[in-house]
Amino acid sequence: MSSSILSPEFKLTSVAFFGRTLEEYLGFFALKPPTLRGRRILDVAAGPSSFTAEARSRGIEATAVDPLYGLSAEALSIYVDADYRRVVGEMRRSVSLLHFGGFADIDAAEASRRSAATRFLADYEAGFAQGRYVGGALPRLPFANRSFDLVLSAHFLFTYCRHFDFSFHLEGCAELARVSAGEVRIHPLCGPDTRPYPELTRLRSDLETRGIRSDIVMVPPQLFGGNNATLILNPNIS
Repeated sequence: MSSSILSPEFKLTSVAFFGRTLEEYLGFFALKPPTLRGRRILDVAAGPSSFTAEARSRGIEATAVDPLYGLSAEALSIYVDADYRRVVGEMRRSVSLLHFGGFADIDAAEASRRSAATRFLADYEAGFAQGRYVGGALPRLPFANRSFDLVLSAHFLFTYCRHFDFSFHLEGCAELARVSAGEVRIHPLCGPDTRPYPELTRLRSDLETRGIRSDIVMVPPQLFGGNNATLILNPNIS
């Protein structure tokens, strides 16, 4: 995904190639490692997150998909350098809007996210050749129906709600449900202004008409305000 800037006014110019660790995923998706074993997991719009690399090292079958996968590791490292510098710089200028959660300060949060990118880049070339990093993007993913037991998508759909219309969000959620034989979990449910996605009620209603039930679970407060809810989709598997 391409570069992004978080400003003190919470304006996002485009989608960031920015990643997080497995530990953060466990927190904002309300998951525990034992529940992941024996399940096929997909991370959508994964960027340089280390979730897949860390999960695989624990014997968990994880796959990641992102529009930029297919580029060389060197090219991806350029995206990492540019986007991390910009996003972290804006975070520092927006420090009053941060909650930190499990981080002591911005330096600790930055170190965690940079460690995620470092681990991702170290795993990427071998992982791409082995099929655990796949190029693709919503609203059409390159996987067959019900290919995964659990589908995750973090800091994409509603984080960038100003960049995509309602139809994209509806079709994107439906596509996540299509490739899942179990649950879909999406986090967060707010935009960069920390306000809840304004069409969430309509979205859930339209998904229900397609046989996709939804629930909202509260999770511990994350780095930015408002990031304390996760949407769970349960496709009607017949």
